[in-house]
Amino acid sequence: MDDACAASVPWVIHCDGSAVPNPGRMGLGAVLVAPEGTRHVLSTAADARGCNNEAEARALMLALRDAQARGARVLQIYSDNSLLVAQLGAGAAPPVLRLAALYDQVAALLASFAYTSLHWIPRHRNGEADALARAALGLAPKAPVKRVKAKKRR
Repeated sequence: MDDACAASVPWVIHCDGSAVPNPGRMGLGAVLVAPEGTRHVLSTAADARGCNNEAEARALMLALRDAQARGARVLQIYSDNSLLVAQLGAGAAPPVLRLAALYDQVAALLASFAYTSLHWIPRHRNGEADALARAALGLAPKAPVKRVKAKKRR
């Protein structure tokens, strides 16, 4: 694969943040997957205290900075935080004033890449990033939700 083609293949990022209690200590987690499949995991506690939405934004910033340092130019990003995706996605929602400065910082980082796409995914599809965010706070992963299959009625 030549350099131009390699530059257009996206890195994939799954990110998540936790605040315990909410607001409280913040844990940040992310999984970055390079185009050739190499995985990089991030798990750290934030220096500051904040709410879950702030933790989610800080987790994305952590992942973006790491991707930048690794030379990524094209990103496909997944988060289970609908507010984060609404604020930074294609049809950006009206700003949440108390988080506006933080979202502006994230938007500036996103703009430093050649191309980014940000997608909401259900929480159960973001388990590894969630476990990394919780681990940063010394917490065990959340127990998976067992789905009970409905019985057929006759």
